[in-house]
Amino acid sequence: MTSSNDYGATSWELNVQVDQPSEDSPLDFKLRVTGDFHVGGVMLKLVEQIPVPQDWSDHALWWEQKKCWLLKTHWTLDKYGIQADAKIHYTPQHKLLKLLLPNMKTVRLKVSFSAVVFRAVVDICKALNIRRPEELSLMKPRKTICKKKSKEKINTHPINEDILDLDQTPLSPGSIGNYNAMRHICLDLKKGLDPKRHLFLLSRDTACPASAFGVYLRFKPASAIPSLHKNNSNKHLNRWLDSSRSLMEQGIQEEDKLLLRYKYYSFFDLNPKYDGVRINQLYEQARWAILLEEIDCTEEEMLMFAALQYHISKLSLLSEPQDYTNEQDVDEVEAALTSLEVTLEGGKIDNILEDITDIPKLADYLKIFRPKKLLLKAYKQYYFIFKDTCLSYFKNRDLSQGEPIEQLNLRGCEVVPDVNIAAQKFGIKLLIPVSDGMNEIYIKCQNEIQYAKWMAACRLASKGKTMADSSYPMEIYNIQSFLKMKDVNSAPQLMHGPTEMDMNPESLVSPRFLKKFKAKQLTTRILEAHQNVAQMTLVEAKMRFIQAWQSLPEFGLSYFIVRFRGTKKDDLLGISYNRLIRIDMATGDPIITWRYSNIKQWNVNWEIRQVEIEFDQSTAIALTCLNADCKTVHEYIGGYIFLSTRSKDQNETLDEELFHKLTGGQD
Repeated sequence: MTSSNDYGATSWELNVQVDQPSEDSPLDFKLRVTGDFHVGGVMLKLVEQIPVPQDWSDHALWWEQKKCWLLKTHWTLDKYGIQADAKIHYTPQHKLLKLLLPNMKTVRLKVSFSAVVFRAVVDICKALNIRRPEELSLMKPRKTICKKKSKEKINTHPINEDILDLDQTPLSPGSIGNYNAMRHICLDLKKGLDPKRHLFLLSRDTACPASAFGVYLRFKPASAIPSLHKNNSNKHLNRWLDSSRSLMEQGIQEEDKLLLRYKYYSFFDLNPKYDGVRINQLYEQARWAILLEEIDCTEEEMLMFAALQYHISKLSLLSEPQDYTNEQDVDEVEAALTSLEVTLEGGKIDNILEDITDIPKLADYLKIFRPKKLLLKAYKQYYFIFKDTCLSYFKNRDLSQGEPIEQLNLRGCEVVPDVNIAAQKFGIKLLIPVSDGMNEIYIKCQNEIQYAKWMAACRLASKGKTMADSSYPMEIYNIQSFLKMKDVNSAPQLMHGPTEMDMNPESLVSPRFLKKFKAKQLTTRILEAHQNVAQMTLVEAKMRFIQAWQSLPEFGLSYFIVRFRGTKKDDLLGISYNRLIRIDMATGDPIITWRYSNIKQWNVNWEIRQVEIEFDQSTAIALTCLNADCKTVHEYIGGYIFLSTRSKDQNETLDEELFHKLTGGQD
């Protein structure tokens, strides 16, 4: 027995459980301590008593009741508030975690459970060779609630989870190192191939041939899409982890499964030379978002997406994709100059403004329609002039020098395409914010060329930019390319051989279109649309898929159920990469839109958990989030505003100040 004279009357026993890295049961220890013991001293005293000799440098103290890591070793037990009833674990900070990547592949690797999620994602992206980790985060998987009738089906078709183990464990002498294995795996991820081709490099059993693992793995079985679609019904449920807290603080345990996804839809500096893995994962997230109907698209757009998927899958089957064969032959200086030219001038595109001193202006005859109750849709033709960010229309050209019938300022408005190539319909839907909601206006263009020019002008005006901006020609080019891919009639009708007909349309289109068409009809139409993209390389096709995904009206929207201050009904708040949208929950129609460029400041009233946002022109709103913590909304807004101000001069290592700006963390 130890007398109180040795330790003082204030000493007490601290129960500590030591988690061993091996499969052995944990060890229990009782340490005689006082309140002025430092955490580092407690750890040193504990290690001296552990009979197992091993490296304990990765271990740290975890306070189970308070869900808190004791990482500040200079703090005393009294400062942390630890008393005799506390249950302390001495556990590794890095633990194994299963991550479901956007391409539906599950990897198993060691992740820091003590660092905040933001830092953990940075380390994960370094291991997977993904640039710009600030765009990603971790989310919890959906809880599948199965009915009694469907239990038999699930039991008869068990899910065989295919896990790629990237645990960086020491290998036996003479085997290939983990560095080379990770390099080969990253190359496979970059090309869109199955990284399990080189899994044998990470295994102790090197006798297993690489051919045992399939080179090609693009799609989940078609039968899996409807089940995933059912579990995806509630898109208003927030499942993102808090970026400013660690995994264990949020209840995540070792060997749990999380989803690695792009959280902020503001993709910066996509470069095919450096971002092979990033482009592939972005493509996969976009593909599954469309297949699972997380984002709506028209019939023509779905066929275009299906054709691009089919083309990418064909190129992915090749052992050496076409777009990487000549990559080493490109002169580095010439490539850098070309990249700089594209960045500064928007690339070499025809119809660039000849005289930069001229004030850009569009003038032509268009048709306009304002929807009203109990009236049929009737368009009237007027003479339109687009200048700066304002759209004016007159009765005819002769009266264009006088006062317009109406002048619309498109800054901050919503621009939605209303296009049907087969019906030769080229429409633009404008949702212009006003004090009491949104003004809805439809504009109809005569042909594809006219539509591309006016649509590009409207999109730039909504962002506060004019046609003098260098991105205007590139915007026109992207719109024309998008229309060309959607135009099935422009594709040459070729005879399809038996190998080309060997496709499964159920894995290329969403369940909604599977119910509408038969498999043979879909196959024929997808092959017809494929002729428009058949000459693209692998990376080009993926980039076009991502660009088409970004051009969809609902791209990048995250929904929250909120209640605005002064109202008694619930609304939806759509948070996008450039704006906030208040949406009527009953009808789904947008009520008003606020641009991030107009935000002066935003903060949270932590006492009543209310987000407050102040805009220009003395406009302010306050809202309470009902289906998530208010900090999540605060984090979204802060993250997007920070990401919109990024530059290429930004250091790759994100410091604490940038972290707080990105996550909107509470000080």
